[in-house]
Amino acid sequence: MNKYFNSIIGKFQENLKIFRLLFFLILVLNISGCGWLIIGGGTAYEGYKVGSDPRSIGTQIDDATITAKVKLKLIEDPITKARKIDVDTVNGVVTLTGVVESEKEIKRAIEIARNVEGVKKVVNNLRIEKRGITSYLSDKEITTKVKLKLIEDPDLKALSIDVDTVNGVVTLTGVVESEYQKKKAIEHAKSVSGVVKVIDNLQIKK
Repeated sequence: MNKYFNSIIGKFQENLKIFRLLFFLILVLNISGCGWLIIGGGTAYEGYKVGSDPRSIGTQIDDATITAKVKLKLIEDPITKARKIDVDTVNGVVTLTGVVESEKEIKRAIEIARNVEGVKKVVNNLRIEKRGITSYLSDKEITTKVKLKLIEDPDLKALSIDVDTVNGVVTLTGVVESEYQKKKAIEHAKSVSGVVKVIDNLQIKK
């Protein structure tokens, strides 16, 4: 009987390793699309990327690899594994967004991100508070509305801007080509009903 259960456990662990590897590869390959393509942020939070990306393919792959590694480490860590933390990386700068229950969880998440190879800086947008189902659905609606406004704007539709919303606080992450585009993206987010605050993590292409 013990041999039977050990065999089952062994197969489960082997399949788990394969799943994690596939998950990692999908995250790495899930870099930005082009034109009107909308790509899910790939996390438990409402992250959406709109349009193409002015970063080079090499930089996009490096950033996607960093994001995947940070996500996997957060999942594996006993302190942060149960939390819904969105991870975005632009030019080596990692942004953490989401809701946690303690300062300890925030510090641990930041520590994990900083220790990943290639990370230049960690931007902490994690908040300590509760998030109910009503708030979750409201955030999802806000994210969708902001995303649509960005797509409909001819000056922004071709850009890759990630949109995350937590308890009405919208975080914009990505690369734009000018200060004008940056301001327009922020204005669109602020104009959506239900938005409490907009956090600007947009970088201007050099």
